[in-house]
Amino acid sequence: MRSINARGLFTGTGLIITALTATLAALVFPIWSYADRSGTGVDTLNAETVSTNFGPLSALDREFVTKVRLAGLWELPAGQQAEERGTTKAVRTAGEHLVEGHTFLDARVRNVAARLGLELPNQPSEQQRAWLTTLSAARGEEYDRQFANILRGAHGKVFGLVAQVRANTRNSLVRGLADDANTTVLDHITVLEATGLVDFEALARDAASASAPPLTNSPAPPGPTASPSPPAPASASPSPTYSLPPAATAPPPDGKDRKP
Repeated sequence: MRSINARGLFTGTGLIITALTATLAALVFPIWSYADRSGTGVDTLNAETVSTNFGPLSALDREFVTKVRLAGLWELPAGQQAEERGTTKAVRTAGEHLVEGHTFLDARVRNVAARLGLELPNQPSEQQRAWLTTLSAARGEEYDRQFANILRGAHGKVFGLVAQVRANTRNSLVRGLADDANTTVLDHITVLEATGLVDFEALARDAASASAPPLTNSPAPPGPTASPSPPAPASASPSPTYSLPPAATAPPPDGKDRKP
């Protein structure tokens, strides 16, 4: 009988100890998991940020600089095309604004990239080339409609990125570029809408149904690069008639600041 009672006592004691251990683990685990957890937004920001003479340069900053260059690589030819093919004065005026705005903005982004030691693309993205192909195939009123809506949709998507970068960047060069980009994009949105051809209902539906786009691969951080030679210039224009902006040059091999 004593043996049975002893076994029961030990069994009961063991259950109590097990329960207490489980309770303690449940209390400690949240503290450990949150105190030691990595991969938070701040951790990611710190890991992807590099130091420059003009302030910290984040991955979003580098993506923004790349996208400003990409915008000029296809919107400048599109503007040149609209100046010639537009059937209304409003469309031709919008084309003029695109050419003027991106000629200025492309010179600015090439200067900023050189001073930060960033390499820039020399060809539009695949999607941008597809837009240029669509425009090149259109004629007459169909061209006007495609031009106004394709360009207005693209500018609307980049407008949010410009605002985000301007609000949060810690880099003075990127901040200045964001100011210029904001002015340019808003001007282009205004003149595109002035054509009277923008389908706002379609823009709203597209914005509501669009998933988050993948991030553009960020250029290498400031500093020496694997190949200090200039990137190869564009071999051909997106359209046989219209040229790209000047080719971007690689940063100096020692990563030193360039004069504008």
